[in-house]
Amino acid sequence: MPKIAGNEIRPGNVIEHNGRPWRVMKTEHVKPGKGGAYMQCEMRDLMTGSKTNERFRAADTIERVRLEQRNYQYLYQDGDQYTFMDLETFDQITVTEDIIGEPARFLAEGMQVEIEFYEETPLNVTLPDQVTLTVQDAEPVVKGQTATASYKPATLENGVRIMVPPHVDPGTRVVVKPADGSYVEKLKN
Repeated sequence: MPKIAGNEIRPGNVIEHNGRPWRVMKTEHVKPGKGGAYMQCEMRDLMTGSKTNERFRAADTIERVRLEQRNYQYLYQDGDQYTFMDLETFDQITVTEDIIGEPARFLAEGMQVEIEFYEETPLNVTLPDQVTLTVQDAEPVVKGQTATASYKPATLENGVRIMVPPHVDPGTRVVVKPADGSYVEKLKN
């Protein structure tokens, strides 16, 4: 693993600290009036999700971790366990719902995802930026509601409820961001 100086740490870096991988969320270069300058880092443990703040001086050497990303295909869900198949070796792995997070509700059979590994331990599952789904049910438009930029609740084919513009009706295909469940656009039929 490459080593970097304490003042070279940047947000997004993954470093090894106390024998564990940590993702740097924020950094701030601090130069107090007395004493040497240091880099104040807010970090999240990639194994447990806990956060901490650490100070690193320029003289400190930190090991920067390289995470491995591999493409997988989603196969099926069993309780809170999700099974994926490696697209190159056809090996299957099972990942818990807490690693995937909220986007798990947008997983569809056959969907290609990227799984991030640290020493063969899956840390993160990234779904495509956008998915296309059909609206199963949408509340009717209330008269006068179209005059403002309001949204109404709708249920998608996978059972997820999102907010859509008033012009979206049942049977409409829409594009959604799995990361936050937000409506992007209506597709033309």
